Amino acid sequence: MKKLYIALMACLALTSCEDFEELNINPNRPSQASGTQLIASAQLALPDLSASPTGEFMAQYLAETQYVNASLYPAGGTSYYWLYQGPLMDVQAVLDNAENLNANEGPIANQLAVAKILKAYYFWNVTDRWGDVPYTEALQGGADFTPKYDSQESIYNSLFNLLDEAQAQIVSGGITNDLVYGGNMDKWQKLANSIRMLMALRMSEVDADKASQEFNAALEAGVMTSNADNLAFKHLANAQNQSYWYDQWENRNREWWALTETLVSEMKPVNDPRLQVYGQPTRKTKEFIGLPFGETKLMNTDDYSLLGEAIYAQDATIQLVTYAQVLFAQAEAAKRGWIPGGDEAAQNYYEQAIEQSVLQWTGSTEGVEGLLAQPEVAYDPANAIEQIATQRWVHLFMHGYEAWAEYRRTGYPDNLVAPGGAAVPNRLMYPDVEAQNNAANYNEALQRQFGGTDGLYGQLWWDK
Repeated sequence: MKKLYIALMACLALTSCEDFEELNINPNRPSQASGTQLIASAQLALPDLSASPTGEFMAQYLAETQYVNASLYPAGGTSYYWLYQGPLMDVQAVLDNAENLNANEGPIANQLAVAKILKAYYFWNVTDRWGDVPYTEALQGGADFTPKYDSQESIYNSLFNLLDEAQAQIVSGGITNDLVYGGNMDKWQKLANSIRMLMALRMSEVDADKASQEFNAALEAGVMTSNADNLAFKHLANAQNQSYWYDQWENRNREWWALTETLVSEMKPVNDPRLQVYGQPTRKTKEFIGLPFGETKLMNTDDYSLLGEAIYAQDATIQLVTYAQVLFAQAEAAKRGWIPGGDEAAQNYYEQAIEQSVLQWTGSTEGVEGLLAQPEVAYDPANAIEQIATQRWVHLFMHGYEAWAEYRRTGYPDNLVAPGGAAVPNRLMYPDVEAQNNAANYNEALQRQFGGTDGLYGQLWWDK
């Protein structure tokens, strides 16, 4: 497995690897790689969904210590082409060529199921960042360079169906070349249902009935039951597959990010054991001190808590979909009355979520009892939704785009700041070249959603 990791990374990085070069430039020639190799290639892009300074700025986890610009929320397009041209094209090639898949790499049904789950997960990320995006007419290679934009609501409905179809078709027998779960199809099935559950919760403010229905269907089908089920990407301690943050911090000597004052002020007063992992005490005072988000003058790196060593380790693990998220979701669902148990169940799920989050981040449950006893953290029925959302935000550290989506849905934590008067954006703007490359569909999507304007503050379907 380790050899495959390195070989795939090398082929993706070097033009001398003909097979992957041809795959990237000619998506209509999937014979250049087998089904599970294409799946592995798609998996290699998973950490890129999380390892992004922009995502951390959207959730206000990190503040810039120099070259302050991106954290001030400047207007401008953000490309999604890498997602379509890379991992999404890889999994679509698997789905479009089922008859050519090799059963020696595992049951064909399971190869297709994994491709569907990855497709759904990537598209969920795309639509939650940009809004309406190409879906039904996308991924056709040279057959269609100007796909229409599907509504976010229709994409959600399609992804619910895709995830249900995927989990239902899984049969006994693993698949090869699986960089995430080592071919364990039970974990893939739990992942599919857990993604469906979290997607359902995202709809809480726009269609609570549909959200509750999808949530319970996912729960009944079987979701994550331990941290061992997490969708996590483990980097390797070598230059071919090292962490993005390691490259920035160690190779490029960029101490450009400190924990925000908002994050530290949430964690330090309650002796949160995760803070020791998230960041480092300051060099000057040996205390944890956060940098005000958007600060443009007083940014001495000796004065503030920089990223924790575990976060920028060369072989750091990127956590994407986690058991703690599933528990937080069930806590909120119980409080909302979607599942039985009321506040008693909500409190139980909430406390389990915090415990499992601490275990995930620190490797131990030490300090959990004291954390849960803190007045600010102890479950309060009158403020339960805020508490659940805020603790979920703490848990999602370094998966900024997901935390940002939950912030947009819930409004919590409610103390994120507006640097220079710029509020936290509601979405990413479309790639600039879409206005020329796909003008008619681009303009139609803008008019349908935002009255014709492509800006950072148009509200998505589930955020209205």
